[in-house]
Amino acid sequence: MIQLEQRIFALDRLGEFLRNINPNDPNYDSLFEVINRAKNANGWFSVKNVLYSFSQWGDCLSTKNLTKWTNSYSFLKKYPKTVGLVLAGNIPLVGFHDVVSVLISGHKALIKCSSSDPLLIPFLIKKLQEFEPSFIRSVDFTTNRFKNFDGIIATGSNNAARYFEYYFSKVPNLIRSNRNGIAILDGSENKQQLEALANDIVQYYGLGCRSTAKIFVPYKYDLNLIFGALYPYSNLMDSDKFANNYDYNKAVYLMGQSNILDNGFFILKEDSTYSSPVACLHYEYYNDLQTLEKKLIREKDNIQCITSNQEKENHFAFGKTQHPKLWDYADGKNTLDFLTLLS
Repeated sequence: MIQLEQRIFALDRLGEFLRNINPNDPNYDSLFEVINRAKNANGWFSVKNVLYSFSQWGDCLSTKNLTKWTNSYSFLKKYPKTVGLVLAGNIPLVGFHDVVSVLISGHKALIKCSSSDPLLIPFLIKKLQEFEPSFIRSVDFTTNRFKNFDGIIATGSNNAARYFEYYFSKVPNLIRSNRNGIAILDGSENKQQLEALANDIVQYYGLGCRSTAKIFVPYKYDLNLIFGALYPYSNLMDSDKFANNYDYNKAVYLMGQSNILDNGFFILKEDSTYSSPVACLHYEYYNDLQTLEKKLIREKDNIQCITSNQEKENHFAFGKTQHPKLWDYADGKNTLDFLTLLS
């Protein structure tokens, strides 16, 4: 079995490969080929977004980060388990954290890629196996039902999660459902913070579970400040898929006589729900932060992460929601704890 130090070294080499992406370097020809194939297969996977995701993973996969992440764990296994992974595909590489978690813990990954993202993760695994051939025995891909597995990690919609919980109830499982990012504004935010918030809103077209889908604002808050921060992203309309979603959602809201604010490419809608459609941001007013905090605790199962000026657990600075660390676990479910218990 590959020792932890070898696994960290190989993953760091993959990180180095991703940290130094250069379109003029022939060593990256295959990377740009798979990016273009992914874009043609999924219109949401723009070259810019895929490169952004690769870049984030390049930052994560360093010896320093991998060591910090695994430092408190002992992965001494004579007989590694086979862990089935049902991956989401809403944004590029969204399931890669589960893959890395299984491999760093010394287990074997049986991967079922999302039909929305069938190319990028296999590419990275192949590259990782070039750096450490022993990983060839640690990864299998399948498009069929899982067989001969010891545990499951699965991510999907709320309906899919209920199905996963039923179907995989007889094996150890870690199931994630739909959650959304939110932001709490108090009116003291400066221009730079609002611009950073805008990136949290529109990165990956707002399709990520960490994308800010809703903001809470004090009464009489000037919502034009949000439009001002979003203005540099008007080129989102260059994407046919984004533009079609904007036109459709605007038409639905107007026919339903919803009270919306619109700047020609993005919609603000007062709404109590956490999940907002593409090209739309929900907002809700609050009276005081203490009451809001109690509300968010009650409804925590709807929330992936919180952006604010508050220095609290699960709160991120503006512009940081799309830069999770290896130890920022989706749905707050510690993947390494789950994998360690499989031993």
